[in-house]
Amino acid sequence: MVYVTGFKCFRCGRKHKPHEIERLPIPRCECGSAVDAEYDYKSIKKVILRDEFMRTPPTHWKYWAFMPVKDLSKCITMGEGATPLLGNKRLSKTGRVLIKYEATNPTGSFKDRGSSLEITKALEFKKHRVAVASTGNMGASMAAYAAFAGLECKVFIPDITGKEKIAQIKAHGAKIIAVKGDYAAAIKQAEDYVLSNSDSFLTGDYPWRSEGTKTVGFEIADQLYWHVPDYVVVPVGNGTLIYSIYEAFRELSLVGITDKIPRIIGVQVENCAPVVNAWENGLSEIIPVPDPDTIATAIACGDPIDGLAALRAIRDSGGCAVRVSDSEALSARDILARNGIFVEPSGAVAYAGFMKKELSGTVVCLATGHGLKDMYGIV
Repeated sequence: MVYVTGFKCFRCGRKHKPHEIERLPIPRCECGSAVDAEYDYKSIKKVILRDEFMRTPPTHWKYWAFMPVKDLSKCITMGEGATPLLGNKRLSKTGRVLIKYEATNPTGSFKDRGSSLEITKALEFKKHRVAVASTGNMGASMAAYAAFAGLECKVFIPDITGKEKIAQIKAHGAKIIAVKGDYAAAIKQAEDYVLSNSDSFLTGDYPWRSEGTKTVGFEIADQLYWHVPDYVVVPVGNGTLIYSIYEAFRELSLVGITDKIPRIIGVQVENCAPVVNAWENGLSEIIPVPDPDTIATAIACGDPIDGLAALRAIRDSGGCAVRVSDSEALSARDILARNGIFVEPSGAVAYAGFMKKELSGTVVCLATGHGLKDMYGIV
């Protein structure tokens, strides 16, 4: 049973019926903005047997009622989710910091959560191939999940994509299309491809991926025995992850499992900080950053698809946006590594933001990708 009742535009507020979005090759509002799924939470509350649900160990598909899937027997999974929440007292001078270590997902990043749902939806829509624009991690994830499901995969990559991630994409048999320009240019080519190839399914930071990524937030609450942390600190690229985490906590409160939402802290690097710029200046729109130049390539999204959603998550939760330098991100990467937690530079951005803000209380930092994916500066 699927409990989605519709989709609402982040920019203009227009509401769309499920079939209106599902039939679109590019699932967005007519105004060009991303859309947010809305659910029948009263029905979800009835089907979740509270005691059984709360006691069952965390797994990605444990939270199926909050995802738009019609036939659970056809879900594509490679064991994503159930990633550890690591505590190390040496990582914080104030309060309690926990690292949500997404590197233990099948392809080494949090992207596998969204890929599991997107490939499931591609099969539901009877598509034969998928297309995605990626700076590396999402492409590697989609290539793996497509291969697992027997689908063809085309990955459009910009100039900044690292060689380790390109090799991972190739290993799964996906076809790589090199794009001259930044991530926004890669998105444009991927969307154009799907528009002219009706048997292809567009994947990436669109509503299906966002709904699958919510399980990060569900798991954080679950692993804290359904207590809500004071802060969740998240790196911001396209904005999908940060909004998905906010939405997960909002939905848990709507069905009565938790009673509050943590303050959401969004972190970007100085040379690619369109969401931070908008937050600092009180803007209602995201002003793109052309051709961002940063070592944090996994979040080098100058024109984030879900930028408005990221702003909503930060503002509605009472959080804030923080910018860190490339050197601060690398320093955070090295500190984490010397305490046993190996992440790529982009995966250390949240911890860098935590250190800069000197947050207290219970803080969860997202470590989004394995260190082997990008070993910049390690000799």
